[in-house]
Amino acid sequence: MEAMVKGQKERPEAFPKFITCPSEMVALSMADGYARLTGEPQAVIVHVDVGTQALGCAVHNASVGRAPVLIFAGLSPCTQEGEYRGSRTEFIHWMQDVPDQKAIVAQYCRYTGELRKGKNIKQIVNRALSFANSEPRGPVYLQGTREVMEEVIEPYHIQQDFWTPAELGALAPKHLQLVTDKLIDAQRPLVVTGYAGRKHAVTNLLVSLADKIKGLRVLDTGGSDLSFPADHPGWLSVRYGNDESIRTADVILVIDCDVPWINTQCKPANGATIAHLDSDPLKHQMPLFYIDAVLRCRVNTELALDQIIQKLETDASAKLAARRDDFDKRWSRLQDEHKERLESLEAQALPNQDGSFATHCLLSRVRKHCPEDTIWVVEAVTNTFAVADQIRPKLPGSWFNCGGGGLGWSGGAALGIKLATDVQHGGKGKGQFVCQIVGDGCFLFSMPSSVHWIGQRYQLPVLTIVLNNDGWNAPRKSLLLVHPDGLGSKVDNKELNISFSPNPDYGTIAKGASGGSCWTGRASTVEDLEKLIPEAT
Repeated sequence: MEAMVKGQKERPEAFPKFITCPSEMVALSMADGYARLTGEPQAVIVHVDVGTQALGCAVHNASVGRAPVLIFAGLSPCTQEGEYRGSRTEFIHWMQDVPDQKAIVAQYCRYTGELRKGKNIKQIVNRALSFANSEPRGPVYLQGTREVMEEVIEPYHIQQDFWTPAELGALAPKHLQLVTDKLIDAQRPLVVTGYAGRKHAVTNLLVSLADKIKGLRVLDTGGSDLSFPADHPGWLSVRYGNDESIRTADVILVIDCDVPWINTQCKPANGATIAHLDSDPLKHQMPLFYIDAVLRCRVNTELALDQIIQKLETDASAKLAARRDDFDKRWSRLQDEHKERLESLEAQALPNQDGSFATHCLLSRVRKHCPEDTIWVVEAVTNTFAVADQIRPKLPGSWFNCGGGGLGWSGGAALGIKLATDVQHGGKGKGQFVCQIVGDGCFLFSMPSSVHWIGQRYQLPVLTIVLNNDGWNAPRKSLLLVHPDGLGSKVDNKELNISFSPNPDYGTIAKGASGGSCWTGRASTVEDLEKLIPEAT
């Protein structure tokens, strides 16, 4: 803390900006959101073993979500006789001295290390950041004792140009030829992705590919980033590994995807050709993962897609032209199907006859009242499909969902994304509008007291829509997938112990945490929605 004050006073223009977070999980979720939007690594500082543990499932989310974040935690001092400055001075230094602190998070991190001497701190930090920024990106963890932090050294310099991430390459010529030929010859081609849109350029490249291979459709089975725009005829929205397009496709190109399909629910057709292009096709942190792909390549998918498109425009252009008539027919059919899909979604968004509304109706009206370039931060779990269908994001970088399964991510992530977009656009309040859509269970998991205090202190306005499910819906869905006719299927949520009845007053929680300044509203009818949403935005 002494060094923090010194740095802020002596080098205010270069010293990092600190955000005070009363919750470690919110801190890491906030860093996760900032890094996810900008692609720039962020840092989180926590207190020894207990602070590391308090990061909780946010470490899982950053790992699975491939968010580059440097986590630093102190270690209990390693001396007790005053041998060095920083030696033990408090009772708690013994209580927090654990055998292997970094093991708490090691399996979720791309790298863990320890700062042992002051003269190589810059090298170790840069090494950690090299891992965080290399694909598959993710969190890294460093620890150090107080004696090291208190060490007095002469200033030294290292050449930052030498500390760059490892880069992935492009497709080999034979693999490029195989993928291109298969796409041209396909009758029902399909791209399945999960996080390709994390690189915003990939979204536009997928559009270019779909425009050239007419009839190509794109299914998002991860929903963590906007990978394909909803206004393109090939858009199939977000579905978690179970969709008819998977069953009927004859050529499937899996691009940056962790769960392309769930075998017990949905499988590709026998004889379908599958190729897998990914920054991490073997999923080295998953003990169990495999798909029946004839080709799997660890590549920079942005480069690979650019190669495929260039191949279609040059060497393969004659072969592509020979299929023009078939492609034109497929394109016309795809446009009709897309129009029908949108009409069906509009019908689902109609209010109930008694004036109440369901999720589709709510989200349709939220979309209509929010700015076109709104950034959507979504943690709706069982309502995710409805949210994706009605929000229908179009712009790269406009949709973010939790990368993993650690519920409560969206509160901090929305703050980090709002902070990032303000910085990108020149200052406080100048960034894009941010809307968080969250289920009631995830809202409670998100540490809302910390989230809304931070939002008020740092003036980070976010519109939060809480979908009141009266409890946890996901456990019931999981139960029914295994025991569709079991005893649990015949009882209500209260008997299953997943009900939140009586409901908390979510608005009051936010208002109290913000010191009374947070605007809140509660809607039960469409009439309420039409009045409250414009006020909120």
